[in-house]
Amino acid sequence: MKVNVWNTINQLSKERGVEPRVIIKAIEESLRIAATRFFNQGEDVQVDFKPEKSELRVYAVKKVVPEVTDPGREITLDEALLHNPEARLEENLEIELPAETLGRIAAQAAKQAIFQKVRDAELEKIYEEFAPRVGDIVTGVARRSEDGGTMVEISRTEGFLPDKDKLPRDEFRPGDLVKALINQVQKNSRGPQIFLSRTTPRFLSRLLELEIPEVAAGTIKIKDIARQPGERAKVAVDSDDRDIDPVGACIGVKGHRILSILKELEGEKIDIIEWSSDPVTYAKAALSPAKINRVVITNKEAKEMEARVGQEQFSLAIGKKGLNVRLASKLVGWKISIKQE
Repeated sequence: MKVNVWNTINQLSKERGVEPRVIIKAIEESLRIAATRFFNQGEDVQVDFKPEKSELRVYAVKKVVPEVTDPGREITLDEALLHNPEARLEENLEIELPAETLGRIAAQAAKQAIFQKVRDAELEKIYEEFAPRVGDIVTGVARRSEDGGTMVEISRTEGFLPDKDKLPRDEFRPGDLVKALINQVQKNSRGPQIFLSRTTPRFLSRLLELEIPEVAAGTIKIKDIARQPGERAKVAVDSDDRDIDPVGACIGVKGHRILSILKELEGEKIDIIEWSSDPVTYAKAALSPAKINRVVITNKEAKEMEARVGQEQFSLAIGKKGLNVRLASKLVGWKISIKQE
């Protein structure tokens, strides 16, 4: 049977970015499934589809036998001769789907297959594009609010920014630009779902990479991050290059490098501190901006230490609702208590 679908296949391939072979395979499979409604005894249905030559055959293969025990795979010689006068016993016979039936099935099957498989291929392409980008920052456009979050358009698809992954002061209206981290890419029955986040430590780390060339180049390393999204974050940095001041380079002249990050994080305070392998030195720096007189290890096995401060520094060292000392403890990996002296 002649079918003129090659131009349509090529056009769809270009428009949707799907390989022609994917569409052809989808049509073949749909034809095979649809043909089983005509060949309804479990026949071995074959599809010979050559769209570039405008050729299509759908047929069932049956063996010519003296007595039929499997109607789906066998046929008697008398019946076989009705299809092919040259049929012989023990030979395979190809029983063609009638042209009228084939044309009707082909039109329906091709339409359904192209729609479904092109959609499937598009979804697979989205997954393959975004799954390797988990941990990357993207900038998209807020489109609409949904239950529990905001849909964000990114690269001709949509990501979901859950409310729990927004900063406390984040309010996105349709059309607003949204910068967020690709936190997770999942496959489900509706296709891939891209989950975004603005609250993970990784988001802050990637922002620092974007704004500070030395971090992006690896000459300054981000060793640890402790963060309470929207309120305060502590970032420990280090460098093997003695000529580089890792803290100063991250802050920049008059704080210009860190300013854009603070703006993106809606005013979240960021303490850039120098990392140290010595827990006492590290803890003293981690309690910034408070000035610490000294740090004493009280229980090495339990990883507990005590920071001694003057009266005027006591509240600053603890921080609002204990946030400063809590983040410092998380950063250093030791339980830090504050004692006034």
